[in-house]
Amino acid sequence: MSQRTPCPSTVEINEVAPRDGLQIEARFVPTEEKIRWIDALSTTGLRRIEATSFTSPKAIPNLCDAADVVMGIQRRTGVDISVLVPNLKGTERALACQVDEINLVMSASDSHGLANLRMTPEQSLEQFAAIVDACQDSGVFINASLSTAFGCPFEGDVPETRVLRLVEQLIALGIQGITLCDTTGMANPVQVKHLCDAVLERWPQTPFTLHFHNTRGMGLANALAAWQAGITRFDASLGGLGGCPFAPGASGNVCTEDLVHMFAAMDVDTGVDLDALLEVAATLPTLIGHEVPGQVVKAGKSTRRYAMPER
Repeated sequence: MSQRTPCPSTVEINEVAPRDGLQIEARFVPTEEKIRWIDALSTTGLRRIEATSFTSPKAIPNLCDAADVVMGIQRRTGVDISVLVPNLKGTERALACQVDEINLVMSASDSHGLANLRMTPEQSLEQFAAIVDACQDSGVFINASLSTAFGCPFEGDVPETRVLRLVEQLIALGIQGITLCDTTGMANPVQVKHLCDAVLERWPQTPFTLHFHNTRGMGLANALAAWQAGITRFDASLGGLGGCPFAPGASGNVCTEDLVHMFAAMDVDTGVDLDALLEVAATLPTLIGHEVPGQVVKAGKSTRRYAMPER
């Protein structure tokens, strides 16, 4: 009988709220406020922050100030600044801003790819080859996010064999990291564990990140299943902000402070100062103009104690 691999004792959290969280907000957050927010996040111990997307302002008006944001934030040692890029033009703009990581995006299903990017997975792969060439000698880490890896809102189940084939093709192109995305919260823990086991067995040297949405309330359970499989990198969004504008029914991402709190309660080191993170999370309603789904910022940490009621 083979020995069971121990669960990781440390994990890395990639904060995606400045990009994934703001892209569908009704209120445009002014550039200066975005910069102050990202600067505050970078002091909490987060390993990586996805600051914005170099996409068309017509497609996502809330992120029209991408270059100004990236050039305006304070760069801190040990905190990588990542940005999403949809095409070669976006890549060139991102490289000019000296980002640490670019995150490409494609779909595992044809229908979501056409709705989101106007491209099939095969067309996305063709475009990625040119982007990888453009990044040669830049020193920038290239990650690719594979949307609908756990199910498509238009097609339903996405075969695991299709996901694995696309991962193989991405790695063959020279993509350094892969994010498996549960774009509309269709995943379940058994499915997550199975796919994570499969990719880690085939490509143990590739950094895999898991990106979960909490659409059906299974975000933390799915993150736990991925961690039990050996995944050490997770996307999360402060306050639980976010959602794909091209994916019907998609609610926010797994909440960063709730995920960090879960790992802390399990003695898993995220490197994040939870108290500092909660202070930043508490400013979100003012920043975006409405309440957010995050639970720990409202209830307090599980170590919080209350005075006995008077009898």
